[in-house]
Amino acid sequence: MPYLTSPVLPPGSLARTPQPALPAGDGLVLRPWRTEDAPALHAAFQDPVLHQWHIRSSDSAEEAAGWIEQWQQGWAEERDAQWAVADDATDELLGRVALRQILLGDGVAEVAYWTVARARGRGVAVRATAVLGRWALEEIGFHRLELTHATANEASCRVAAKTGFTLEGTKRSALLHPDGWHDMHLHARVRGD
Repeated sequence: MPYLTSPVLPPGSLARTPQPALPAGDGLVLRPWRTEDAPALHAAFQDPVLHQWHIRSSDSAEEAAGWIEQWQQGWAEERDAQWAVADDATDELLGRVALRQILLGDGVAEVAYWTVARARGRGVAVRATAVLGRWALEEIGFHRLELTHATANEASCRVAAKTGFTLEGTKRSALLHPDGWHDMHLHARVRGD
């Protein structure tokens, strides 16, 4: 049975080219993850703040290397796109920003991010999320980007608001964390916002 509309983004919209590095200004760059990032990725996930708001942990650099391999494959399969947020001069890992749950045909993806402890309060998540949103909506042609976070995570709510993601509502008891079910805010940006 044929669809009545054409895909918003055709297959190959991402994978037809290598994953780009995206300059974020003020000494930040979003770059594809590399295998040698595994120790820094593992170290980032030892932070109790990441444990509070994320549902994964990393037991070893080898496990983190496996994540990186999955993320690299995610670009090739156009199911997710993950970037390391790094200091442009030193290449120090400052965080991560991603498009997850990509649906090219619908032109929709979910934005996710985190920062390492020493990068918090410096606008790193805001700058990285703003650059990723602009690239996804304006250069690639996504129609809608969604962003969810635990309602109690006020820092993530501020990042969403500062980067133009409108609060659309609350998804009640939507994600299981180690401390129980979290209500989640749903924010979104639509192309043209």
